Amino acid sequence: MRFDQQLLLDALKAAREHPYLPFSLHIFDSIPSTNQTLWNLLDQGANPGCVVIATEQTAGRGQWGRQWLSPSGGLYLSVAIAPKLEATNSYQLTLATAWGIAAQLQKCRVSVGIKWPNDLVLNGRKLGGILTETKVHKGQITQAVIGVGINWYNPVPETGINLELWQSSQNSRPIPSLEMLTSTVLLGIESGLECLFQEGISILLSRYLSLLTNMGDSVTVNQLLGTVVGVTDQGNLRLRMETYDTDELITPEISVEPGTISLGYCKSSV
Repeated sequence: MRFDQQLLLDALKAAREHPYLPFSLHIFDSIPSTNQTLWNLLDQGANPGCVVIATEQTAGRGQWGRQWLSPSGGLYLSVAIAPKLEATNSYQLTLATAWGIAAQLQKCRVSVGIKWPNDLVLNGRKLGGILTETKVHKGQITQAVIGVGINWYNPVPETGINLELWQSSQNSRPIPSLEMLTSTVLLGIESGLECLFQEGISILLSRYLSLLTNMGDSVTVNQLLGTVVGVTDQGNLRLRMETYDTDELITPEISVEPGTISLGYCKSSV
């Protein structure tokens, strides 16, 4: 599939009055991994703002070392940044990216929400995901690569959805092309990082929570029932647990790290 780089450049130029990131685009039809290709470019001297885009990955990476199936027809991109951020706060980059992309898609009348911690959901099904990788020196992040995968018209599993299928069900195409989707995603990453670094984590977190689809969900941890009540600055899920001290119900709050519990997906049709 041919990617029209000029169409993407025109869309970005029209939308960015005051650019925050100096995007430098590298576009491929198929590569093993956009994240790994970008790390290779950084090792060769590429600057922050470097972007790698592909419509297929043959060895995509997901969270916690999982394989990310990335068939032809999807959007897979990675952006390099040099954040001034402590390593313990690295998950703030993922929160910023998730909120920024979801908010930009909503501006395009695509009703996307966020499934904690790093997934974009549409009609209760997975539209895309985010993988943030960092290099750390003396407790500080020196380089970061933010990888994003969005289902465009590629085949998806039962719990997934692609954007073209959803648009067909709506009888409208608010995002008419892969290039416009790419522009929307890049603008979302940019706006999310700008919010984090210029307005702070408190503002970002409030915006992230406003799009979080898991608020109020029931979760079982160690055979105890809890309710999702928020997310911490470090990206942990806040749960209010229900337990008993003799005959009295008490509701202590705990937080759980990403990867320790699964919140699941629905399998309904579009």
